[in-house]
Amino acid sequence: MDALLHALSITGAMTWDITWALILGFALSAVVQAVARKQGVAGLLGDDRPRTLVIAAGLGAASSSCSYAAVALARSLFRKGAGFTAAMAFEIASTNLVVELGVLLALLMGWQFTVAEFVGGPVMIVVIALLFRRLLRPDLLREARAQADRGLAGSMEGHAAMDMSVRREGPFLRRLLSPEGFTATSHVFVMEWAAILRDLVLGLLIAGAVAAWVPDSFWQAFFFEGHPLAAKLWGPLIGPLVAIASFVCSVGNVPLAVVLWTGGISFGGVVSFIFADLLILPILNIYRKYYGRRTALLLLGTFYAAMAVAGYVVELLFGALGLIPDRSSAHVPSGGVHWDYTTWLNIAFLALAAVLLARFLATGGRRMLRMMGGSPAGGN
Repeated sequence: MDALLHALSITGAMTWDITWALILGFALSAVVQAVARKQGVAGLLGDDRPRTLVIAAGLGAASSSCSYAAVALARSLFRKGAGFTAAMAFEIASTNLVVELGVLLALLMGWQFTVAEFVGGPVMIVVIALLFRRLLRPDLLREARAQADRGLAGSMEGHAAMDMSVRREGPFLRRLLSPEGFTATSHVFVMEWAAILRDLVLGLLIAGAVAAWVPDSFWQAFFFEGHPLAAKLWGPLIGPLVAIASFVCSVGNVPLAVVLWTGGISFGGVVSFIFADLLILPILNIYRKYYGRRTALLLLGTFYAAMAVAGYVVELLFGALGLIPDRSSAHVPSGGVHWDYTTWLNIAFLALAAVLLARFLATGGRRMLRMMGGSPAGGN
């Protein structure tokens, strides 16, 4: 019982420390998504040219951060005519180049990890594009498209199909500050929370349990702490494997990343772990449903390679520039609630969340919540 209470206390402390940052991140993301329309996106992503992949990454960064919704939306784009490589670039950016992830990384681990997110993400996309040019044969692509057109259900497809952006025309601020903009922002904000809440809670519980029950000596041996070269070589290889086994995706894996970082994994290993939210076992099963077994295996191999390469690039680049932060600057929260800046920020941002929730409920939000896990047709 004492061990369980210890784990729950760490989970509670971590939740309290990150609440305001999560609300801030999702609010900023909601503002972007509220004015970014989804119509016509597939038409911009019809090939794998560098310009197209840049557009895919930009559109993905302005989209949902829920990994399941990102995977579903990528399949939808592919079915509507987007190139497979561009659809995967969109998917990667949707979960690894988003504002809320950067805010959370900066709070818990340091700004260097936020910069590493935005450096490593494009590296992943470049590696994926190069590997697909070599490995994605025409017969495999035809097989993937035929399987995608079967429309087998995955997860969060209703949410992925929703376009909650402002319909009216006009400049950015005028659209955002209009009543429609307020409604659209509230809808995106609450639906994003609903989409990631399960993984966020699971990630916090796993992080609390690991921090409380797994001794530091285990992580130090597992990550070769004390052997700098071995640790740097091992980290980006083992990071994605830990993520695959954790079942936690999206921003939910950041709390566990903190535990791994304080436990001794290398800087590049943390980055590759965070990027591997698109390789957890439930999502691998969705790839099999969406594109067939052979393409799912291709995605497993190429995504893993891209995540490891991104980890190595970030490790080398940040090491050469002297930007790898001191491990002691990160910590696993374990204290209680105190009247400090965290408490005041939580009060302010919880009030903001309450306002957005009230607007959401007053403008048909309950019906949207019922549709979010349904079919794409139900989400339109």
